[in-house]
Amino acid sequence: MPRILFVVSEAHPLIKTGGLGDVAGSLPVALAARRTDDLRLLLPAYPEAVARAGQLKTLARFSVDGLASPVRLLQGRLPGTRVVTWLVDFPPAYDRPGNPYLDARGLPWPDNAVRYALLARTAVMLALGQLPIAWRPDIVHCHDWQTGLVPALLAQEKNRPATVFTIHNLAYQGLFPRDTFNLLGLPAALWSIDGLEFHGQLSFLKGGLAFADRLTTVSPGYAREIQTPEFGAGLDGLLRHRADRLSGILNGIDDKTWNPARDPLLVRRYSAHRLRDKTPNKLALQREFELPVNPEIPLIGMVGRMVHQKGIDLLLETLPGLMHRPIQLAILGSGEAGYEEALRVQAKRYAGQLAVRVGYDERLAHRIEAGADMFLMPSRFEPCGLNQIYSLRYGTIPIVRRVGGLADTVTDATEAKLKAGEATGFVFDDARGGALLASVDRALALQKNPRRWKQMMLTGMRQEFSWRHSAAQYLALYKQILREKNRKP
Repeated sequence: MPRILFVVSEAHPLIKTGGLGDVAGSLPVALAARRTDDLRLLLPAYPEAVARAGQLKTLARFSVDGLASPVRLLQGRLPGTRVVTWLVDFPPAYDRPGNPYLDARGLPWPDNAVRYALLARTAVMLALGQLPIAWRPDIVHCHDWQTGLVPALLAQEKNRPATVFTIHNLAYQGLFPRDTFNLLGLPAALWSIDGLEFHGQLSFLKGGLAFADRLTTVSPGYAREIQTPEFGAGLDGLLRHRADRLSGILNGIDDKTWNPARDPLLVRRYSAHRLRDKTPNKLALQREFELPVNPEIPLIGMVGRMVHQKGIDLLLETLPGLMHRPIQLAILGSGEAGYEEALRVQAKRYAGQLAVRVGYDERLAHRIEAGADMFLMPSRFEPCGLNQIYSLRYGTIPIVRRVGGLADTVTDATEAKLKAGEATGFVFDDARGGALLASVDRALALQKNPRRWKQMMLTGMRQEFSWRHSAAQYLALYKQILREKNRKP
């Protein structure tokens, strides 16, 4: 099996801010389960990661140009797994509390370019055998802008491993001023329109897109979308140019953690054979959000970042209409201060129908998935999305916009799909409040038909979205890359 170095900026349960952390904490485990044992996970030694990685030992000490003191490479394990985890320990860069990317005011750390250039340089040194460690990877798999310099730097070397770069969200590009390029001491040849330069700025993300041997995204739909001006964030031309190197592999979920039959965070566990036990979770959720406790009122849940991408503006536009329907809406999340405050104001206005919790609470996220009748995701774009998959597994009907991974995972409840027993949710096309409201109305109408509603719940719960399938696709990709590399003279 190939030796794989996973380079990431976060990995659950060491540290997590979003879907990237879920992927980095799950895909290596799934690969290891397929006897891909020779895998290493590399990320910064944030305080949370150090505290959770178990007993750590110092694997190497090394110098990096421009740093006054040595860097340490610590070795531990991804909690609860056999996955060997390496942490890049340099306290001036990583020993700071809270969000790994943002300060207490919610602004990017001013030295983020330096911090993630250090992660990249460590990965390159490991890849080239420049550290006193016998292990060298055949493939370096990098994720998102924080690791984009790795493929760019390795591309300058002759005897190097193959590189894969996965785009989790093209909207986050790691853009920095031109002066930062000089500050980091990057090779002069990389400053060009074909390299790291992007409209006069340094783009970490472009390093991965332009130089990696293969590109992947987290769903087939998103792989197609990012090659268009609407979703390409100014990089669609480059992505079309590299289309033969680009593929979409749908994210999986941890089906042990997200399993209503075994979930310890639920009030009552349930399964497809015990759907009646879902109701106590709904009643408990209504109590927790201080909503009227009534099993007959349709309860819609929503969990996620309160940002433009997630369609929060569409929700706010639609709220007056939604609140005229006989529904309850329970929302959990955090994000842009303006959206957080707007939702708080509306929760006071529609007290007893709309409840909002600002922040993130893993326990409550599980309880919303289990207790809601429906789950709303009106995203303007969605590379993959995980909550709609959690919802399917929990028998909670998703209402989503037809974009990216949402389109790949939710089958719209058309009459034909309902008759065929294939429908799993409600899908709308236009990024308009009216389209969102129409989908909610379709869901409320179908819920009045208990037989069809139960059929749709069961169809969703039978869907297979585990990491096992995704890991097999990644493993096939790795093998293909190595075959291509070995054929080159």
